[in-house]
Amino acid sequence: MRDPRSILITGASSGLGEALARAYARPGVFLALVGRNAERVAQVGAACRAQGAAVTETALDVALAPELEAWLLEMDRSHALDLVIANAGVSGGTGRGEESPEQVDNIIAVNVHGVVNTVTPLLPALAARGRGQIALMSSLASFRGFPGAPTYCATKAWARVWGEGLRVELARKGVEVSVICPGFVDTRMTQVNQFPMPFLMTAERAARIIVRGLARNRGRIAFPWPMYALSWLLQSQPTALSDALLRMAPRKL
Repeated sequence: MRDPRSILITGASSGLGEALARAYARPGVFLALVGRNAERVAQVGAACRAQGAAVTETALDVALAPELEAWLLEMDRSHALDLVIANAGVSGGTGRGEESPEQVDNIIAVNVHGVVNTVTPLLPALAARGRGQIALMSSLASFRGFPGAPTYCATKAWARVWGEGLRVELARKGVEVSVICPGFVDTRMTQVNQFPMPFLMTAERAARIIVRGLARNRGRIAFPWPMYALSWLLQSQPTALSDALLRMAPRKL
């Protein structure tokens, strides 16, 4: 969507969510920001107000559906949301051993249920208005399950495929859907990684790429292109070959 004026961003207290909020903040724009950390999301809201935007922020866990839905519907009633960015996400790996059931449940709760909890309450209003855009944060890790972060990869694959299906389904109702597949971005999530991250980029640069892609209604916003090409190539190889290559992959903590 070109020039959205009423924007919701989850996971806005840091990382890509914060960078996107700052990228969109300007006079005439309303931002509804959601983050789990009350202090950090308030700081992001203050920075966006300093850039001229009108902002409402709240500290909510996207995994808590009833509380989130009530707030989302209130924001949409008062501001008729143009752009909904389901960005909130968590990660975890196998660097300290196998994933525990608790870790698996937590990643799924945020990366899958949190996305559903963000998007589905707003679909009727967007379809009724016959306009609007939904952006789902996936990852280049969605194209192949990596042994260092199997649950994270699986949840990001779910977000990508669900978004691709929604894009076709909702286009006839006038609602645009894009999936975002970044590579390594310098955020709190990746700063714990103790291995080289090829083509690592700043959150600010990633946000600029995403904003441009959403303005053009691109179905898949995947970057940087060398990592995208490698991800696509890896998932297209015979399993025996990709398995052999991935045995050498580093493990995320």
